[in-house]
Amino acid sequence: MLKHRWNHNTNYHRLVLESLPSGARTALDVGTGDGLLAGELREKVPEVVAIDSDSDVLDRARASGADVRWVHGDVMTHSLELAHYDLVAAIATVHHLPELSEALTRFADLAKPGGVVVVIGCARSSGIGDHLIDAVGVLQHQVLSRTRGFWQHTATTVTRFPHTYEQVRHTAADSLPGVRWRRLPLFRYALTWTKSG
Repeated sequence: MLKHRWNHNTNYHRLVLESLPSGARTALDVGTGDGLLAGELREKVPEVVAIDSDSDVLDRARASGADVRWVHGDVMTHSLELAHYDLVAAIATVHHLPELSEALTRFADLAKPGGVVVVIGCARSSGIGDHLIDAVGVLQHQVLSRTRGFWQHTATTVTRFPHTYEQVRHTAADSLPGVRWRRLPLFRYALTWTKSG
């Protein structure tokens, strides 16, 4: 089944799902791509909106049949309801957006008070610590791709990321005071932030 396909992004869906606030009623999947996360969120949340600027990939997501509101548009400019979502999630998306700090601020504006913003992102390694974690990621990739199979998503791929992990960490701290930062294996980081109120 589509939702069980594995790659470096789907590996971290569980981090998003585990971050859902208790009693969550609304969720926004930013840069939904093939729509796998949106489908998983819909199993737990009554109202899920999934937005993507790529109409072709969004059409493939719609074909999943998930009871999700699929939106073709740019999250930065589309008329989404402010302070509405219990969860705003973005996986491998923010490096496609023009300005990281503006993207994080936009996500915060879309979250309701008590809502959670979760970003699983990609960045460039710049220090020995990053390279050591990358080495773990290489080994993890080898094991998991052999045991689970590696599925290549259909969304646009970026080969050169605009920020280093360290730059992301500092920008996130400035944009989302109190954000929790984690460097993950499989060449990812996680940002988790709860909106006060």
